[in-house]
Amino acid sequence: MQQKHYGSVLNPTRWWGRMPRLFWLVALFVGYLERKKARLDPTLRALLMTRVSQQCDCAFCIDANSLRLAQRSGAMDKVLALGDWQTSTLFSPAERAALGYADAMTATPPLISVAQKETLHCHFNDEQITEMTALVAFQNLSARFNTALEIPSQGLCRTTGKHDAG
Repeated sequence: MQQKHYGSVLNPTRWWGRMPRLFWLVALFVGYLERKKARLDPTLRALLMTRVSQQCDCAFCIDANSLRLAQRSGAMDKVLALGDWQTSTLFSPAERAALGYADAMTATPPLISVAQKETLHCHFNDEQITEMTALVAFQNLSARFNTALEIPSQGLCRTTGKHDAG
C-alpha cells in the first residue's frame, strides 16, 4: 500500500517489518487512531503528530507528518508556524490547548500541569482527551523509535529547516 501511495516503502516499515507481529500491532494502533470516526479532527491529529515529531527531532516523522498536516489543513502555513505555535496567530484556542498538552506529555518526564488539564477540558471531553493522549503517546513511540535507529527523512514534504530533503 505504501508503494502505491508514496511511490516506495517507507523507511520505518523496513525496520518494523523485521518483526511482523510487532509491525501489525503498531499498524492496528495507528489505524485505530486515524479511523474515520475518530474523536479528534483529522487536522488536529496531524498537528499533534507533527509537533511531537519536532519535539523528538525525528527527521522521518517531521517529513511524513508535515505532509499529512499540509494536506489536511490545505496549506503549508501551519506546518511552517508550528515551531512557534505559542506566538503564532494561526492556531485556535483549542489547538493551543492540545499543543501545550502534547509538549508537556513529550517532555521527559512528562510535565502536565493542573492548569493545562483545566484548559484542555474547556475544549475537549474526556473521550477526546483519552484519544489525544493515546495519539501523543503513539507518536512519541514512533518518533523515538525512528530517532534511535536514525531513520532518515524520505523527502515527502519539502519544508525549510534542517530536515529538508533537498
